[in-house]
Amino acid sequence: MDRKILLALVMFLLSSNYLLPCTNFLVGKKASADGSTFITYAADSYFLFGSLHYSQAATYPEGAMREIYEWDSGKYLGQIRQAAQTYSVIGNMNEHQVCIGETTFGGLHELVDTTGIIDYGSLMYIALERAKTAREAIKIMTGLVAEYGYYSEGESFSIADPNEVWILEMVGKGAGSKGAVWVAQRIPDDCVSAHANQARITQIQFSDKENCIYSPDVVEFARKKGLFKGKDSEFSFSDTYNPLDDVSLRVCEARVWTFFKDINPDMYRYISYVKGETKERMPLWVKPVIKLSAQNMKDFMRDQYEGTEFDMTEGYGAGPFHSKLRHSPLTYFVDSVEYLHDRPVATQQTAFSFVGQMRGWLPDYVGGILWFGVDDAASSCYVPVYCSVNKAPWCFSHSNGSLLEYSSSSAFWVFNQVANFAYGKYSFIQPEIKNLQQQWDNYFNESALQTDKLAINMSEQDAKQMLTENMIKQAEDLTNAWRKLGEYILVKYLDGNIKAEENGTFIQNEAKIPPRIIRPGYPVEFSRQMVKEKPHLRVKSKEEMEKRK
Repeated sequence: MDRKILLALVMFLLSSNYLLPCTNFLVGKKASADGSTFITYAADSYFLFGSLHYSQAATYPEGAMREIYEWDSGKYLGQIRQAAQTYSVIGNMNEHQVCIGETTFGGLHELVDTTGIIDYGSLMYIALERAKTAREAIKIMTGLVAEYGYYSEGESFSIADPNEVWILEMVGKGAGSKGAVWVAQRIPDDCVSAHANQARITQIQFSDKENCIYSPDVVEFARKKGLFKGKDSEFSFSDTYNPLDDVSLRVCEARVWTFFKDINPDMYRYISYVKGETKERMPLWVKPVIKLSAQNMKDFMRDQYEGTEFDMTEGYGAGPFHSKLRHSPLTYFVDSVEYLHDRPVATQQTAFSFVGQMRGWLPDYVGGILWFGVDDAASSCYVPVYCSVNKAPWCFSHSNGSLLEYSSSSAFWVFNQVANFAYGKYSFIQPEIKNLQQQWDNYFNESALQTDKLAINMSEQDAKQMLTENMIKQAEDLTNAWRKLGEYILVKYLDGNIKAEENGTFIQNEAKIPPRIIRPGYPVEFSRQMVKEKPHLRVKSKEEMEKRK
C-alpha cells in the first residue's frame, strides 16, 4: 500500500470516535489511604507500541526552537520556542511529581483545526518538561494552544501533583480560528473522579476562581457557533461541545460508572443512565466510602465489569471459554441494525498503562512513583518506576522492537504473547496469569516500602542511582518471569489439551512423555448451542444403524 494512503488511513482510524480508547481515574490526597494523590492512564490504541520514554533535564540558549511531531502518527507539525530549562521526564511523570494522562472525546468534528501546531500528545509531554505543579502545567498547556493553535480533537486531561488533582477539558475552534476553548476543574481532596473518552465537566463554577479555570470565551464561542443560546449559568461544557449518544454512554460513561460503583455503592444506581434508560448524569466527582491505595488503583485498571450484567467473560460473545476478547470493530451491523460490544477498562489493545502516585511528604526524587505496565492491564503487572530515574530499562525501550517487529526481550511482546495465549482458553489460562500477577504485585508493593526507606537515608544523587538500577532489574526480572509463564502455558495447553500436573510439576514417565492428557472439551451450555446449529452430527445408536435401508 502507498505510504501516503497508509498514513491517511491510520490518521482516520486514530481520529475516529469509534476507537474510543483510554481510561483515567483520579484520586485526591484525602481520598487515599496514605495521603497520596493518584491518576491512572491506559493508552489504548491498535497503532501504539507500548514503551517507556525518558527525557533528561536540559538547558537551552535563547532563541532555541523545539520541533513538534504528532504523537500518534509522527507527522511533523512545526516549531515552537524552546524553554530555557526543561525537567527530566520518565513516562508521564516528571522529576517534580507532576503527572499527566488523557482520554480523547473527539467532540464536534467541525471544531478540529488541522492548521494548529500542538497536538494533544505533544501538549502533555511539553508540559511535563516545563511544569513544577499541576496549575503550572494547565497554564502552560492552555498558553501553548493559544499561541500556536490546537491540532487535535477534543481531549480530557488528568493533571496532578502531590497536592492537587485536576481535569482539563479542551476542544479546538475549527479551521481558521486559532486556539481552543477549555475548562479546568480541581477535584476536591476527599473525592475521586474519572473520564473515559467523554467530556464530563458540565456546569462551570464561574464564581470559584480558585478551583475552576476556563478560557474567557468558553461560552461566547459556543453562542457564536450557534451551539448554545441560554444563560451562562445554564451552560454545560460537555453537553455543548461533546453531546452524549448511546455509544458514548455504554462504552465511555460505563467505564466511569464501574469505578464509581466500587468506591461508593450509591453510584450503582446510575446503571440505568449508562444503559440509556434515564437522563440524570453521574456527578463529576464522588466521595469514596473507602480510602484508596496504589494496589486498589491497579485493580481498578484491570476491571472487566466482573459481577455485573456487562461482564466481559459472560455471554455468547465470550465463546466457550469465557474470553474477555471482543474482536474489532467496536460497533457492528446485523441486518442493517447497529450493535456494539461492551468496552471494559482493561482491553486488549492497551499499549501501556500506569498508576501515577504522588506523595507530598517525601522528597520529589522519592515521592513520585509511576507504576508502569504494558499491554492488557488485566493480564499485566505494574513495575514501580520512581520519577527520578535516569533511564528506561531495555525491556521497556521504544527501540526494542515495534508493532511490526517482534522482540523476545521486549516486555510489550512478551506480555502480548501471554495474553494472546490466554484469550483462546481464558477460563483455564487467566487464573494462572492472575496467580503470578498477584505474586509480583505483593513483591513490588513490599519492595517499594523498603526502597523508600533506603532512598531517604541516602544522598539525592546516590538515591537516584539506586532507584534507577533497582527499577531496571525489577523490570527485566518481571519480563523474564512472564516469558517463562508463556513457555509454560504453551507446553501445558498445547493444541487445546491440558497436561496434568502434580505439585506444580508435569506428570511424565521416564521417557518424558505424559502418561495421560486431559481433554476438557466444551462447556455443556456451549455444546447445546453447537447441537442446535448442527443436530445432524448426533451419533446414531446401534438400533438406529440396524434400521438403515
